Parts: sequence; structure tokens; C-alpha cells
Amino acid sequence: MQTQSKTPSTAMVVLAFATVYIVWGSTYFFIQRALAGLPPFTLGAIRFIAAGLLMMTWSVLQGEKLFSWQNMKPAIVTGLLLLFIGNGVVIWVEQFLPSAMVAIMLSSSPLWFVALDKSKWQENFSNKSTIAGLIIGFAGVVLLFSERIMNSFSSLNSSRDLFAMLLVILGSIAWSGGSLYSKYKTGSSSATVNSTWQMLAAGIAFIPGALISGELQNIDFQAVPLNTWLATGYLVIFGSIIGFSAYVWLLKVQPATKVSTYAYVNPVVAVLLGIFFAKESISQIQIIGLIVILGSVLLINLHKYRKVSRPVSQAC
Repeated sequence: MQTQSKTPSTAMVVLAFATVYIVWGSTYFFIQRALAGLPPFTLGAIRFIAAGLLMMTWSVLQGEKLFSWQNMKPAIVTGLLLLFIGNGVVIWVEQFLPSAMVAIMLSSSPLWFVALDKSKWQENFSNKSTIAGLIIGFAGVVLLFSERIMNSFSSLNSSRDLFAMLLVILGSIAWSGGSLYSKYKTGSSSATVNSTWQMLAAGIAFIPGALISGELQNIDFQAVPLNTWLATGYLVIFGSIIGFSAYVWLLKVQPATKVSTYAYVNPVVAVLLGIFFAKESISQIQIIGLIVILGSVLLINLHKYRKVSRPVSQAC
């Protein structure tokens, strides 16, 4: 059997990173647009069930083996950790927390990747450029959003928003843990099949929340504005099917610390989109934050440039 999946083409890796960086950087904006007309649990259910069914249809057309519990089980666990808990927390807290604050707390994900990836502790903690890059990247995100955070502190509801911030941190841990579980415990070799069950599991998990909270009983789907449906469609096609599939594939073929740099680059993309499309201004401290973040990503990948052919040890 060939193992060429271990050495994917550079062009495919670059394209996948570009997709995760750019597409996911834009989802902050589209999630808020979608929440303007759909409540959070309903949005999560619609988004991931629709994406999962589309992926399932594609898998069937491609002749993929879908219904194998051995493959489904790890994908379902991953979907619940990543999309239901990790992404669901983001959808819920963006109702009342500033997106800048959410972005900063989510940018702690790369640190959790290192802390939870026990099999790579020796490799990661012995690499000074990686550790420095992770710390500097987080500092860069704080700089990027520092002015917005200072302005928003006065409007925070202490008890509710403190709970929401705690949820974001727990969601970030769940996302990192789910990503590592997906990397090491994947049942199927097909990224399409894995993504199908991950998204369906998450979408179905949102339904009880929508029922218990009364969202489904109170919503009038005919009154939902067109802009909300368009934003939801973007999240289904680009955020879930294209972006998430690229992310799952990258986890299989690239080091987790390298893939986790999306958490630093996404806020950069979100800010740049705001400047170009929403006519937002950018300050000097934000420019410094952008430069610091991009420098941190370079640091995290520095040892890859220096030691291209170095074999990676596998812990038993």
C-alpha cells in the first residue's frame, strides 16, 4: 500500500491553509449577520445539518463507505467536541459579547494544542521558536483588539458576561481537544466521510437546545430576512463544507501546532475585511498587532524551514 497521503503536494497544503485562514476569518462577520435573524441553536442546527447532508450526498456520489460504526464513532465524538461545543459556544456568546473579545479568547487555542498534545510534548516544548511564536501570537491578537476591548468593558454585564467568557475558554479547550482527537483517532481515511458525520452529529446535537429554549416554537421562518439566509448559506458552503473540510485534512497531514496558527490569522483577516468592506479604520496599535501576529506565525514554522528533511519521532 502506498503512503503518499503522508507527503501531500505543497500546492495542496498552501491552498488548504489559505482556505482556513481566509474563509474562517470571514465567518465572524457572517455569524453575526446570521444571528440577526436566526437564534443560536437553530442557526447551528440548520448550518451543520445542511452541510452534513450535502457532504453525505457527495460521499454517496463518490462511492464512499459511509455507514461503518468504526469510522462513524470517532467522527461523531470529534463533531460534538469541535462543532457543537467549540463552535456552538462561539455562536451563543456572540449574542452579547463583543466579537473582538471572543476572538482574543479563541486565540488561546494554539496554546491548548501544545498543552493537550501529550505525544508531542518533547518535540513542542523543546522547540524555542514554536513556544515563542505561540506566546507572541497571542500577544499580537491582544494588541490587535486592545482598543475595542477597553471600550467594551463599560458595557459588560458582570455576571452574565463573565460566565460567557468562561464558556469561550472551555469551548477553546474542547476545540483543541477535538482537533487532536480527529488527528490521532480518525476512523476513515476519507476527509469527506469524517466531515459528513462530524457535521451531522453537531447539527443534531443543536436540536434539543433549540427545543428546550423555545427557539423553534417562536421563530417565524417566513419572516427571516434574506440577508440572514444568505449569511447562513455562506456559513454552510464556505465556513463548514470548504473551510472545515480543509481543516480536517490539514490535521491529518500537518503538525497540529502549525495548523493551529489559524487562530492567530483569522482575526487578522476579520480586521482587514472590516477595513476594506465595512470602511472601518485601523490604528497604529492594530498595525503593530498585525505585524506581531504574522511574525509569530513565521516563528512557529521556522524550524520547518530550517529542518525540512528532519524525521518526526512518534511516541508510543
